[in-house]
Amino acid sequence: MSDVPAPGPVETDYQRVERSEEFQSLRKAFRNFVFPMTALFLVWYLLYAVLSTYAHEFMSIRVGGTFTVGLIFGLLQFASTFVITTVYARWANNKFDARAKAMREEIEEGQL
Repeated sequence: MSDVPAPGPVETDYQRVERSEEFQSLRKAFRNFVFPMTALFLVWYLLYAVLSTYAHEFMSIRVGGTFTVGLIFGLLQFASTFVITTVYARWANNKFDARAKAMREEIEEGQL
């Protein structure tokens, strides 16, 4: 019998990077933006669904001709999707992507 200990599990490159402070900071920044934005959209959508189901009279109020409050809320659902996408793209371009690119380059060069 040999006194050499059995080798433990080998750490992968991803596991090493995942433990880094830079990765954790980047992940935290992403979550701090995406989770609240997602929650906001889901609450907005749920409000629309609840009002559509339980507030028929309110949602069928006519606003300028053939438009109803429900139709306007429905169209605002589409508009809010475009707004959220635009806000995310700006945020990513200005705050997130440069950090992620720098981290990727460090990983590829073996510095991280």
